[in-house]
Amino acid sequence: MQPVPRPPRHNLDFFCAVVIVGLLAGVAGLATTVLLRYVEHFTYHYSFGSLLEGIAGSSPVRRAVAPMIGAASAGLGWWLLRRRTNVPPLAGTIARHERVPRLAWSIDALLQVVLVGSGASLGREGAPRQFAAVLGDLATAWQKRLTPEDREILLACAAGAGLAAVYAVPLAGALFTLRILLNTWRLRAVGAALITSSLATAVGSVLTHNEPELSWPSAESIYLFSARALTLAPLAFAVGWAFNRIMAAARPATLIRSWVLIPALAGAGLLTGICSHWWPQLPGNGKSILTISLALGTAGMTLSSAAVLLILKPLLTALFLRAGGAGGLLTPSLATGAAAGTLVVLASNAAFGTHMHGPVNSLCAAAGVLAVTQGSPIWASLFVWELAHPPLRMLFVFMVTAVGAHWLKLLVSGRRPALLDHRAG
Repeated sequence: MQPVPRPPRHNLDFFCAVVIVGLLAGVAGLATTVLLRYVEHFTYHYSFGSLLEGIAGSSPVRRAVAPMIGAASAGLGWWLLRRRTNVPPLAGTIARHERVPRLAWSIDALLQVVLVGSGASLGREGAPRQFAAVLGDLATAWQKRLTPEDREILLACAAGAGLAAVYAVPLAGALFTLRILLNTWRLRAVGAALITSSLATAVGSVLTHNEPELSWPSAESIYLFSARALTLAPLAFAVGWAFNRIMAAARPATLIRSWVLIPALAGAGLLTGICSHWWPQLPGNGKSILTISLALGTAGMTLSSAAVLLILKPLLTALFLRAGGAGGLLTPSLATGAAAGTLVVLASNAAFGTHMHGPVNSLCAAAGVLAVTQGSPIWASLFVWELAHPPLRMLFVFMVTAVGAHWLKLLVSGRRPALLDHRAG
């Protein structure tokens, strides 16, 4: 059946909506990033530098107590919110063409920022995706000529563009929309995803300055990377598979709505704060672990700390999910993969005298784990590449590990893997 041609006015309305959604997604990214930084600085009482530097410079008491108070505050907010209204997942709402719960999603996004900014081991990408979808839906509601299919595309584009704005990853944001949220390559959706992610990244550059989220160190010799990347695929698959199983087991069957949210999240925050006394890289979404993985050889991890972070990062993430918290899983899974890659590098260099390039292997493992947890190796490779902006040839190297790990997952499962709930992913 041939597609029904749309009148020019309808296409003009859709294009205007795409531009509006892209700009507002950038605003959502800016708003959540500014708020997150404020919460981080307030929690650990520092003015300049990264979260890792702020944690390292705070007192032992503050490290333990401040995350507990922040998590308890978020728990109180969710208890008040969830006992009055439902907070449906983003991906399901878009796919089923359901009404966007604007107020509930906005408050939920705010509480996610408070929880992650207080040190919770969850990703920060969930909040801008939700808030961008809210602003996009609010701004385009007046356009009556838009079809339900158009609105699905616009909401998915808003979510992907929100991700692009906070991490300065326009291509990965567009591909997230197309491959993970919409699962389509239709020209209309492709064009909308590229425009919205580009506009959102441009607006977000007020804070990101279009600089990579991670700093890529210069490498002296990078031969045989593709072969080594392939050998990392089984490790990435195993870590990603374990990460998925842990998160699936931790996530409550139904949304926790009782007052138990408050002490449960407070306890998770306290435990994270206590652990940060020895491993200050643990609090937050996982960027600290990724950063020191790329600094391997100068200010990076030791063998023992890499092993501890590999175990504790997913466990603490699962603990916050089990306690009823909401947040992203992208950067926690990336950080877990980076810790696994770093552990292999350090163990190999110490045991066999090899000279493996730490940052490459760490990000290869991170891309492989992300491919397993999200079910899209091409997107995972592109996302990791845009985070650090290494030489372009490294995109292929990341892809070798990601595709290999994803292929192993398909081989083991014998079917197309089901994705995690993307509200938490």
